[in-house]
Amino acid sequence: MLETRDLTLHYSGSQILNGVSLTAEKGQVTCVMGTNGVGKTSLMKAISGTHQRSGGEILFEGKALPKLPSHKLAQMGVGYVPQGRMIFPLLTVRENLETGLACLPRGGRVVPERIYEMFPVLKEMQNRRGGDLSGGQQQQLAIGRALVTRPKLLLMDEPTEGIQPNIIQLIGRVIEQLRAEGEMAIVLVEQYFDFAFDLADRFYVLSRGETVFSARKAETTRDAVQAAFNPHG
Repeated sequence: MLETRDLTLHYSGSQILNGVSLTAEKGQVTCVMGTNGVGKTSLMKAISGTHQRSGGEILFEGKALPKLPSHKLAQMGVGYVPQGRMIFPLLTVRENLETGLACLPRGGRVVPERIYEMFPVLKEMQNRRGGDLSGGQQQQLAIGRALVTRPKLLLMDEPTEGIQPNIIQLIGRVIEQLRAEGEMAIVLVEQYFDFAFDLADRFYVLSRGETVFSARKAETTRDAVQAAFNPHG
């Protein structure tokens, strides 16, 4: 579904990504790991079109992607759950979900009932303002908003950050369900090691904007991934 080849990214003269190559397959969870500041969020922004890559290639469904803005990529099937959630605090839960519908054809602009089945709290609070929700509820809203677009590729940037354990478990179950349905590729950026290891089918570990470890789960061990993720631990 997704392949990046030698992806580079610069911010105001600094090189943030240096030749990052990864593959994300349909029906699998690809996990990108690493400590703070190694380029994980920058990689998600480059793939989603939020920031344009400086060099390298991105292939989506086997075809090279030109440099496109994020709303064009959303129309093509790229869903993005950004770090920090980025919901609209003054819009209601329902209105926040409906913002995801803009990239769909007119006839398909309805919030699917399955979003409320995955995240019942969103149905209960659909008339509440986004800013009135707890952090865990906002995270569910951000994921629901991305799923409204019916993505073929779902990018999730640290969905467990600052979230209480029961909501982390719920998010994990949703990711497992989406993987089992086999309709999308999921790229998960995560620092919570146990959550990432349990869910991932394939691992990439970044350090200073470069890939320092990559392996399929079936071909590696927990200790090997842990050592790459935390080499000084």
